[in-house]
Amino acid sequence: MAILVTGGAGFIGSNFVLDWLERSDEPVINLDALTYAGNPENLASLAGDDRHIFVKGDIGDSDLVVDLLARHRPRAVVHFAAESHVDRSIHGPDDFIQTNIVGTFRLLEAARAHWNGLTAGDREGFRFLHVSTDEVYGSLTPEAPAFAETNRYEPNSPYSASKAASDHLVRAYRHTYGLPVLTTNCSNNYGPYQFPEKLIPLCMHHALVGQPLPLYGDGLQIRDWLYVGDHCDAIRRVLAAGSPGEVYNIGGWSEKTNREVVTTLCAILDELRPRGDGRPYAEQIVFVQDRPGHDRRYAIDAGKIERELGWRPVETFVTGLRRTVGWYLEHQQWMQNVTSGAYRHWLAQQYGA
Repeated sequence: MAILVTGGAGFIGSNFVLDWLERSDEPVINLDALTYAGNPENLASLAGDDRHIFVKGDIGDSDLVVDLLARHRPRAVVHFAAESHVDRSIHGPDDFIQTNIVGTFRLLEAARAHWNGLTAGDREGFRFLHVSTDEVYGSLTPEAPAFAETNRYEPNSPYSASKAASDHLVRAYRHTYGLPVLTTNCSNNYGPYQFPEKLIPLCMHHALVGQPLPLYGDGLQIRDWLYVGDHCDAIRRVLAAGSPGEVYNIGGWSEKTNREVVTTLCAILDELRPRGDGRPYAEQIVFVQDRPGHDRRYAIDAGKIERELGWRPVETFVTGLRRTVGWYLEHQQWMQNVTSGAYRHWLAQQYGA
């Protein structure tokens, strides 16, 4: 028995792989193309562990995926691999179309062929779990109810449109071919190993090196925040007990404005790693021009997964953020290694001088 994980060297994927192998002896075949956000260093603790089979490759490489499925005969595919940053999708949408839509299509085709070749018992137990985002639902007004699984799709960026398309493909493969698929739509994740293009690790890094902490517009955009360890636990639960063809929203029940997120981060840093001059880190916050088409509010109603599968997040936003800050303080070499010259060039392009 084994599972195939795509994108398992990225932020959420690597947390999932580490969590899986901490709790189980079931092997993981980890397929990752190692683009800028895929980092083998995330998996360094698994060096020499026979349960972890790492393969550098693209989900769009049909021959490779077919060969992996034939050789290892996994009982499930857990599909994390994606281009996932809205800002990058605005500057260069092509990679998002190729990976999130075409790549998912080719992965589905390979999984369908594999599933069709299984014995009746193995076919019954096979699962294809597709990890998606709340951004496919569009933007909410302040008074609107949180996104439920029945909300209409209204993606507003090239990233969210590409993920919406991949969700539709997964649904179609269930309806047309009977492939036993599961889809999860999660809110904003945070935690260890997150590439510092996202808000929390970006501001964490900038705070410690004395640089401005950039907030788009007025900083009052609202997101639901989900600790990555809780997300991994939810995915395990959906994989174990979810009903094929169903969609499950995974959220943290923690709506916060971006300004609240960064000021809370600064307060934790003031306590755990005070500035040398004694001044508060919040003084480094600056407001920059808003990005095009910036959605105002996302919020997840995670009631279905709680009612049907008994899952609810363990971490509050404050406890999860304290764990996250503590991890980055203890792993500053990891941050230094990923903030390369290419990263600094991207920062200059995105936020200006």
